[in-house]
Amino acid sequence: MQFGNPNDTICALSTPEGVGALAIIRISGPEALTVLKPYFKKDLSKVDTHTVHYGAIKDGDVWIDEVVLSVFKGPRSFTGQDTVELTCHGSPYIRQRILQLLIENGCRMAEPGEYSMRAFMNGKVDLSQAEAIADLIASSSQAAHKLAMNQMRGQFSRKINELREKLIHFASLIELELDFSEEDVEFADRNELRTLVVEIQGVVRELMASFATGNAIKNGVPVAILGAPNMGKSTLLNALLGDERAIVSSIAGTTRDTIEDETVIEGVRFRFIDTAGIRETVDEIETIGIDRAWDKAQKAQIVLYLVEAATMDEARVKENLDELRSRVGSDAKVYLLINKVDQITDPAQAKALAADFKNAYLISAAHGTGLDDLKKTLAEEARSLQNEGSDVVVTNIRHYEALANTNKALDGVLHGLESRITGDFLAIDIRRALHHLGEITGEITTDDLLGNIFSKFCIGK
Repeated sequence: MQFGNPNDTICALSTPEGVGALAIIRISGPEALTVLKPYFKKDLSKVDTHTVHYGAIKDGDVWIDEVVLSVFKGPRSFTGQDTVELTCHGSPYIRQRILQLLIENGCRMAEPGEYSMRAFMNGKVDLSQAEAIADLIASSSQAAHKLAMNQMRGQFSRKINELREKLIHFASLIELELDFSEEDVEFADRNELRTLVVEIQGVVRELMASFATGNAIKNGVPVAILGAPNMGKSTLLNALLGDERAIVSSIAGTTRDTIEDETVIEGVRFRFIDTAGIRETVDEIETIGIDRAWDKAQKAQIVLYLVEAATMDEARVKENLDELRSRVGSDAKVYLLINKVDQITDPAQAKALAADFKNAYLISAAHGTGLDDLKKTLAEEARSLQNEGSDVVVTNIRHYEALANTNKALDGVLHGLESRITGDFLAIDIRRALHHLGEITGEITTDDLLGNIFSKFCIGK
């Protein structure tokens, strides 16, 4: 995607389409303060920045609407250019009529993400901060909002810039050696360089490791619901979602494929996955469903394993849990849910069922028993995953890829130091690491990269 001339004055609706009480039209560019001159009584070029003005938009003698104009003079604006935000009534006719007047007087409609693109080009935000704006708009949970806000405020950028600055120091010394190559001198202490690279690589790998958590918080923490047929998995899914999402039947094996849906619990977004009942079967379609169930479990961060209270065999359950944990690995948290406790009349007997198991909960998915405690535990577990390790969490696949490439380049530097190669070859891998770190914040960009990123923004942002 190619953006138009950055010196054009652009306009666009910055609030959602549809009828609403109010709408905001954003105008930015060299003529932003004068483009409304034929239609608005006050001369905005003569007012102070960061001021609000009330009046009417008129086309000749025809009143269009009473409006409020917020004036932000460059460079003290989001885009770094003169900007006017026009608040009018939310009528589709009023919005379109005002946009039509602006275009007739020299504005053009903004492309998706063009305001944020101008903010980046004018040094108001770096590239990772610009991407965080889109994440902030799309955030649907408290946890996703927190991550996007931290990134938009530059927390991630500062971490990356710290790494670059440390590496740039040694890169400059290596480059200096190349100027004196005939004199065989070393300005960059190799032992110090090795220590620094190991330190930077440790931070890079820590950031890479945080991507699984960051991606889960951004897109929903994946929770797989497993168990034998007719254990109440679909009933539990519906109860957690508060909606009849899955078909519930007394016939074993009703669910033959995975069913996924999302909900927010205590500010955390979860993606719950109902799976086919796990059992020995010769049915080809059911076998495919069971294979998919195991695949989802291996990719989930939390696994809920359901058994039936009245029929559970403790020894068999322990064997199944051991197999489950071996399949999903140590990264996933496994909870045993002893379902249908309403079918047991003796409360002491019900409690005894869970006594020998770690992370076990007594529930009745059909009646809601124990689900409040389960939801609280899931939210706490998700927040603990977020708080592990670094305060900075990677949520963007582009950033993860750049970090992976940085790590590979740093491996090259360490290998070169061990092989005692000359500075010119060391410099190649150091430059490569700097290049990939620079891609994250926008120190290194291409038109294709920028077009791909900003084209995903909504118009008006």
